[in-house]
Amino acid sequence: MTSSRLASVSPDDIATCVGCGLCLPHCPTFRATGEEALSPRGRIAIMKGVADGHLRLDAESVTFLDTCIQCRACEPACPSGVPYGRMIEGAKTDLARTGRVSPRWLRVGLSLLRHHRLLLWSRPLLAVAQRLRLVPRRMGLPRLSWRNDAPLRAVTGEPDVWILTGCVMDVWQRGTHRSVAELAERVGLRHGIPGPEGSCCGALHTHAGMHDESVRLAERTMRSMPGHAPIIVDSAGCGAAMKEYGRLLDTDEARMFSARVVDAVEWLATLMDRDDIAPLLAPTRSETPTVVIQDPCHHRHVQKVHGATRRVLRDRADVIELTDDGLCCGAGGAYSLLHPRLAEEVRDRKVAVIESARAGRSDIVVASANPGCSMFLASAGLPVRHPVDIVRDTILPARTKGVAR
Repeated sequence: MTSSRLASVSPDDIATCVGCGLCLPHCPTFRATGEEALSPRGRIAIMKGVADGHLRLDAESVTFLDTCIQCRACEPACPSGVPYGRMIEGAKTDLARTGRVSPRWLRVGLSLLRHHRLLLWSRPLLAVAQRLRLVPRRMGLPRLSWRNDAPLRAVTGEPDVWILTGCVMDVWQRGTHRSVAELAERVGLRHGIPGPEGSCCGALHTHAGMHDESVRLAERTMRSMPGHAPIIVDSAGCGAAMKEYGRLLDTDEARMFSARVVDAVEWLATLMDRDDIAPLLAPTRSETPTVVIQDPCHHRHVQKVHGATRRVLRDRADVIELTDDGLCCGAGGAYSLLHPRLAEEVRDRKVAVIESARAGRSDIVVASANPGCSMFLASAGLPVRHPVDIVRDTILPARTKGVAR
C-alpha cells in the first residue's frame, strides 16, 4: 500500500508526533474503550504505517480512522503542536473519495442541507415520524416540537453585523438567532442575514471528508455575506469551520472572510467589556439561574473561546464547572449517526459528570453553544440552552412565541 492512499496527509505533519501519549487522556474514544488504535497516537501510527508502506489500509484500519470524533481535544494537550485536526481531515477526505467512509445515505442527507426550504419541511415530518416511533434511536434527537419560531428578518440599510442563519440551527434552534438579533438591536446594531447561498457553511461536510462539497459551500457562504461587517455565528461547529476557510480555500479572500467571523458568545463578551455598552446588557431580572457549562469541542479546542462563555454568564448566573476537562459529548457532527454505540458510550460518561454536578436539582440547566451537542444531550434527558439565550432572558422581557423580527 502506497502513501497515495492517504495523499492528503502530509508526511511532515506525521513526523511532528513523537508518540509521547499525552493526548490519550483527552481522547474520548480512547477513554471509552482503552484501545490504543482508538487514540490520536494510534491513529497517527496507522497514517505513518500506510505512508511508509508497512501497513495495509484494510477495513480495520479504516474503522480506526473513521471512529475519530474529530473533537481535537488532543491538540491543546500536545506539547509538540501536532496538527491532528488537519491530518484526520485529510485522511477522511482520501477515504471518502474512495468510498471507504461516509456512506451514500449520509452524502445524500448532507447534500440536502443547502436546500433550505426542503430542510425546513423536515421538521414537521420528523416530529410526526417521532410520534409514530419511526425515528431510529441512533439519530440522537430529543422530542421534537411541531413548529419552528418565525424566521429572522434582516433590518433595512447596510448591516452593522451579519447573523449566520445556516441550516441545522435555523430549523431546530431558530430562537437563538432571534436572541442574537435582539441583543444586537439593544446595543444599536443593525443586523443582516445571508441570502440563499448562505444556507449551509459546509462544516458537516468537512467532518465527513467531503472536501470538494465543503469548498463549494464555503464559496457560496462567502458570497452570501459581502462587505466588511462582522459575521456572528451562534453554532460553535459552524464558526470553527468558517474561521478555517482560509486554510480550506487557501486564498486571500477566504482569509479576509475568516477574519470577520466571530462566535456569538465571543461577540457578546466583547460588548460586555466595553464601558459604553455594558450598561445596556446589565441584568434586569432579580432571578439568578444556576447553569452547568458544557463546552462544545469546537468552542474549547478549535476556536478557544470557552472563556467567553464564563464571561457572559458570570454576572447573571451561578456557574457550575464540570470536572472532566472539557471531554467531548459524543455528538461530533454526524458521528452519532455513523457510530451510535461508541457515541452513546462517550455521551454516557459526559451525562454522568453533568448529573453529578447538578446533584439532583431539576432547575439547573446545561449551557452549550452548539446545536449537535445540545440536541444529543437533550435526547439523554438533560435541559440544555444556548448561553446567548440565557443572557437574553436576563435582560429582555419574555418573548412572544412566533413573532417575527
